[in-house]
Amino acid sequence: MVPTPRVEPFAARLHFIPRSMRRVQAALVDSQRDYFSRAPGWVLLTTTGRRTGLPRETLLPCARSDNHIFLISTYGWQSDWIRNIRKNPKVQVTSNGVVVSGHAKMIEDLDDKTRIVSEHPFVPFAPFELVNAVALTTVTRPLLVAFLRRWVASRPVVLIRT
Repeated sequence: MVPTPRVEPFAARLHFIPRSMRRVQAALVDSQRDYFSRAPGWVLLTTTGRRTGLPRETLLPCARSDNHIFLISTYGWQSDWIRNIRKNPKVQVTSNGVVVSGHAKMIEDLDDKTRIVSEHPFVPFAPFELVNAVALTTVTRPLLVAFLRRWVASRPVVLIRT
């Protein structure tokens, strides 16, 4: 059986944008660390650099459940944090003001990805408490879930067990 080629989202072609803004994002995270380390809908993910072995911190939108954090890569498999996790799935996450170690698992099966985003929807492009509260508790929830089910088709979903 021939494996089907992995389809990258259009955003993967735009990955040069966040790479070019790395220093700006790092300065923003450093200046607002207390907020981002506690804010609902955000997580500071620390991976191990696949080439350097150095810690790499990334600010990402997320959904949380009991002992799990769910992340979706906007830039597909081109994201550096995705590439780092593929090399070493041991990560640290700063969530709700607490730093914990975790193990990241790539979810590639489309049925599993759609099930996860259906059960744990979040607004990845606007992870703010008010936006998520409105989107998840009103008539917009089915629209959000439908969007996410389509959106994750070409993107990796990462499940982190803490």
